[in-house]
Amino acid sequence: MKIILDANVVIAAFASRRLCESVVELCLHSHEIVLSEELLEEIVRNLHQKIKLPGNIVEDISKLLREQASMVSSVPLAAEVCRDPDDVKILGLAVAANADYIVTGDKDLLVLKKSQGVPIVTPRLFSDIIHGERN
Repeated sequence: MKIILDANVVIAAFASRRLCESVVELCLHSHEIVLSEELLEEIVRNLHQKIKLPGNIVEDISKLLREQASMVSSVPLAAEVCRDPDDVKILGLAVAANADYIVTGDKDLLVLKKSQGVPIVTPRLFSDIIHGERN
């Protein structure tokens, strides 16, 4: 499956090492993670500024993601498709990649439940779906 992992999920994976870490690990091993340059830049910036990870660690994470993920350019969508215009890039990325899921903790995206036929789910729900606990 092609999975869009929102920046907050990837950042949480390297910051807290809990559910988001297992979701990212699962996607790295069993699915195709799809990122855009803009999304990768947001991840790197926040790992530096918010999480305060050392530069060499952030570079290693960036390199890992670039090597393991498919890099796709987001298609432009109208700003009105989401209540937060900054999140439109995630929806456009899902369209461009023909993604199977968007995994996020962002309430502005989660409230949509689905965009262009792509389910928008929390890391918990995604984990449950993958492990057969919910459909």
